[in-house]
Parts: sequence; C-alpha cells; structure tokens
Amino acid sequence: MKKIRTLLVDDEELARKNMAFMLNEHCPEVEVIGEAANAKVAREIILNDEIDLLLLDIEMPNGSGFDLLESLEGDFHFKIIFITAYHEYALRAFRFSAVDYLLKPINEEDLIAAIAKVRPGKDEEPREKIEHLIENISKKGEALDKLALPSMEGLKFVELDHIIYCESQDNYTQFFLTSGERIMVSKTIKHFEELLDPDRFFRVHRSNIINLKYIDKYVKGEGGYVVMQQGNRIPVSRRRKEAFLQLFHHQ
Repeated sequence: MKKIRTLLVDDEELARKNMAFMLNEHCPEVEVIGEAANAKVAREIILNDEIDLLLLDIEMPNGSGFDLLESLEGDFHFKIIFITAYHEYALRAFRFSAVDYLLKPINEEDLIAAIAKVRPGKDEEPREKIEHLIENISKKGEALDKLALPSMEGLKFVELDHIIYCESQDNYTQFFLTSGERIMVSKTIKHFEELLDPDRFFRVHRSNIINLKYIDKYVKGEGGYVVMQQGNRIPVSRRRKEAFLQLFHHQ
C-alpha cells in the first residue's frame, strides 16, 4: 500500500511530536516525511519534495498557515487538514467551506477519522476552496452567504438564497436550487441542519429542510405540507408542525 506522504506544520515542537506519535501509533498508512515550525520552512519542503497531505496549524508567528498557502503558486497538489484552536464562529466557516480540520487539543479518534478521508491519487485541494475559507473566516460577525458543496464533479459554491430545499437520501443530501439544478452531497441532512441559519431554513420533516424565503402556502393536515413558490410540495411532520407554525405566529 502506498504511504500517505505527510508534512507536519506547527510552531510548537511538542505539538508536532505528539502528532507524529499518534500518526505512528494509529495511522500506519501515513509516512511523516518532514516537520516545519513556520511557513517559510514548510514552503521550502513543499517546493522540493512530493507530499500527499499537509497537516497545517493556522496560527503561527511570522506567517500563518493561510500565508503559507497563499505563497504557493497554482493549485495544491496535496490534501490539507487544518489544525486550529479557533472559536465556534470560525469553525462554522470551516464547515461552510467544506474544509477538513482538527480542533486542538487533538484526540486520536478525530485524527483517525480525518486521515481516513485522505487517499493518495485523489484530486488535489482546489485553491478556490481555501480562498472561500479565508473569505468566510474574515466575515466575523457577518452572515455567511455561500456554501461549498462537494459533489461528484468537484466543488460547487452555492448562494444560500439559491437553495429551495434539501432532501435526505440515506447518508446523502440532495440540494434543489432555483436554477433547477440538483446537487447530491455525501453528508447527512443532520450535518446541514446544524450548519444552516435557523432564521432562514427550517427542518419540516426528517427528510427535508426548506428555505423559508420560498414558501408559497401551507396546507393543513395531520402534519400538513408546504408548497414552495417553485411548485415543490414538501411534507411537514406532525411533531414539527407546531414549531413550524410558530415561525409565523400561528397558534
């Protein structure tokens, strides 16, 4: 089996040693080919060696992890897992950007799960995904308005206002857009329920989250159903009916 050639970048030596130890103990498919304490050293290694994976700390003196990536030309011919101690708002920006991250302090279960997503030969990390992340990180206190959806074709950046509703299909979620396009994503609807703004989106059924902006009417019934402006008919579950009607100040 081809090893995942990995570079560890963190300004704290102990953090690098701990990471290398956990990888050696729990991720035999990983080969640590180098360590760097700053962006400058990391850039030299990347330019002079072939790596499959970059485990990258974001906050470092004399140049952040983002500074390192911005200094590299072209797309990144490796996968990236960010290591961060950022607060909840920034973590939401990571999820909006479809970027993998590990939250400090790192535990072995999270590390194993992250490494399991990385396989040699997969497409490199697209620069646009990283640029989208940096843009979202900078929007502190502002609403995030564009969601990165990984699909079979690559990565689709979708404005939230263009989402009519999404529908659960086992461990996948399908997005229905105002353009008529449908995008299937290999994440559960629960993932997006936690991510989407509850003031704009509501889970009316175990299988559906709707964009409240596009509701045309509600039809009564045991749970009833909503008709979206585009003609889509979405059921409202009995147990979610009361909370749904309260959104519109109905009793």
